[in-house]
Formats: sequence, C-alpha cells, structure tokens
Amino acid sequence: MRKLLSQFQGDKAIWAYVILLALFSFMPVFSASTNLVHVVGTGSIIGLLFKHFGHIFVGIVIIFFVHRIPFDRLKYLAPVAWIPVSALLLITAAQGMMIGGANASRWLKIPLLNISFQPSSLGWIALIAYIAWFLWRFADEKYTFGWSLLWLGVPTAFIIGPVLPSNLSTAAIILFTIGLLLFVGKYPTKYMTKIITGCAIMVALAIGMFKAFPDMAPSRYKTWEARFSRFGSQDKDEDRYQIENAKIAIAQGQMFGVGPGKSVQKNFLPQSSSDFIYAIIVEEFGFLGGISILIVYILLLFRFLVVSNKAPNLFGKYLAFGLGFSIIFQAFINMGVAVEIFPTTGQPLPLVSSGGTSIWMTCVSLGIILSISRKEEQVKEQLANQEKKQEEFKRILEEQQTEKDLKNENDSDDNPIYAVLNK
Repeated sequence: MRKLLSQFQGDKAIWAYVILLALFSFMPVFSASTNLVHVVGTGSIIGLLFKHFGHIFVGIVIIFFVHRIPFDRLKYLAPVAWIPVSALLLITAAQGMMIGGANASRWLKIPLLNISFQPSSLGWIALIAYIAWFLWRFADEKYTFGWSLLWLGVPTAFIIGPVLPSNLSTAAIILFTIGLLLFVGKYPTKYMTKIITGCAIMVALAIGMFKAFPDMAPSRYKTWEARFSRFGSQDKDEDRYQIENAKIAIAQGQMFGVGPGKSVQKNFLPQSSSDFIYAIIVEEFGFLGGISILIVYILLLFRFLVVSNKAPNLFGKYLAFGLGFSIIFQAFINMGVAVEIFPTTGQPLPLVSSGGTSIWMTCVSLGIILSISRKEEQVKEQLANQEKKQEEFKRILEEQQTEKDLKNENDSDDNPIYAVLNK
C-alpha cells in the first residue's frame, strides 16, 4: 500500500482536495439523479450513479498518468497543439449534434465509441498552454504591438471563434483567463489596453448590427439576450424559472440543510445534477455545506498559486497559474449563478457536477499542475542529494586530513633526530 501511494506524487494537498471533492460529489449527484429518473424519465438512479463513478474513476486515472509525464515536454507541444484543436472546433461548429431536439453544436460524437464530448474544453487547455509558452519563450525579448498581436491573436481567434457562437460563457472565461495570464506575465500594459479597447468596440458594433439586422445574429443570440435581461430583473413577466427555483432551494437549506437526499427543488430545477448542483448542495447541507465547498475551492486556489510560485521555470509558473485559475473561476461562476451573482450559464462545478467531458478535462489540467509540483519536488530532492554528497565528501576529506596529521606525528616520534630535539 505504501509503495502504491508513493506513485501519487506532486502536491499532496491538491491530491487531498481533489479526492475530497470527488467523493463528496456522489451525494448531490445521487440525490439530483432522481429528477432525471422520475421526472425526465432517463435511466435509473443506480445506473446514473455508476455512470458518475465511471467518470470520476477515469478522471483520477487521467490525473495519475498525466502527472507522471514531465511537464517540460509540453514546451514542444504547446506552440502547435492549438492547430489540430482549432480544426476539431471548426468541425464541431459546422456539424455539431442535437441533444433532446435542441441545438447542441458545442458537442461532437466520437465514432465507434459512441461518446460525446465538448472540444471547447480541450481548446481551453491548448490555448492557455500556448499563452504560457509565448510568455516564457519571449520573456527577455522586446517586441512590437503588431508582432505580438499576430502571435497571440491568430491562435486565440482560431480557438475562440468556433466556441463563441455556441458557448459564450466558456469563451468569456477563456478570454478573461488569458487577459489575467498576460497581466501576470508582464505583457506591456499599453498593448493590453489597445486590445481591450478594440475588443470592446467590436462587441458594441456586433450587438448594434444584431439589433439592426436580427437575421444575421447567431442562433443563440436570443438566448444570451434573454439571460441578460432576466438577470436581476424584478419584472414578473420575465421567465425566471431556473433562478427562482435555485433561490428557493438555497432558502430551504438555511443553516444545516434538509439532509442528504431530501431536496425538494431537485424535482423542479432543470440541470440539478450539473449547472445548478450548488443550489441542491446548499438545500441539503445548508449554509455550512455551501460555505465548506467554497472554502475547499479557495484552498485549491491557494495551492495552485503555491505551485505556480515555486515552479522550476517561467513556463511552469504561467501554465500552473492559467490552468489553476481557470478551474477555480469556473467553480465561482457556477456557484455565483445559483445565487444570481452572474447571469445563467452552462458552467459545471468542477469535480462535483455530473458529466464526462468537464470532469476529464479538469483532470487533465490538474494532472499538468501536479506534474509541475512533482518537478519542483524532484529539483528539491536533487539539491538535497547534492548537499548530502557535499557534506559526505567534506567529511571524508576531514577524516583523511586527520589520519594524515596523526601519521605525521607518529613519524616524528620514530625519528631519532626529532626525539633528541624533543628532549
């Protein structure tokens, strides 16, 4: 058992928080699955629970194998990984698929395996890795705005472009993470100001064009507009079914909750096992349960920052920061939607919500972060071994010098001339 546990290397606190969240997820997912079974009529409770167990198990396996790969190898993959991923995103946007009769062009089905996944999550990781590589590769070089805009803008456009029409919230999180990563990476502030100003102008022009020519708007533009209009609205005519049921669930939870599995709102709240699972957690485990989950994510963020700060090089530092922050930001978005701090989005609660793609891509990011912390431990171990060898070598030299001094004294006592002089 000790030998098996020794294979799980890297930051032990991150491992502990990940396992804690994974184990906790079974309770709300099991409870919320009754909504899918009895209300929607999908599968069975035990079947859905075993499905979630399979997703979690595969996710832990992904973390294990990814964290054993030296993260430095990503230096060679990061500059080009966005190219095949962007091609995959373009295929997804062009073909997509239908889920329950609704347009779900963010999904793509893998042939033969009959598994659907969201390539946007893969593009998320690929783009953050590319930005981390750019900041590391050109850290000591001076570059013009146009040159840097070409290097940064082309990969970003090819990843964000196909994602934006079908998944606005994911595109927004990726862009915000990239902006923060560029700020941390000391990308010139004047360049960032120009980029932000340009993006704001483009968004304003796009909204104005969609208002003037509704036929030119993306298929989900009306959905985005409706979500923003419902956000914080007190108009009784607005359809606020989701957020109102989420608020009812949170209000019923009070301090200690109604108890595991005893949620009532799970039968009325759509996506109770994924997008609105935090509301079910608060209803069943109360304010204490909800704040406990929040604290775990904050502790995870702290560990990600520690790993980033102690990374052996700039590439690892920026990569750990970007991937770690995106995970925590996604969690904050999910929890914020439940309490109406943010408009309704489709972001899951990392490692807790049901769903294969979100769990597995989160686990890929966690594996990379643990690989960075594992490298840090290896560097510390090498330095400790070097110090130990130096101390051993110093001890051997001192012993040899002592033996040499003793031998010289003995030789002096045996020499008759020295004996007479000593007398």
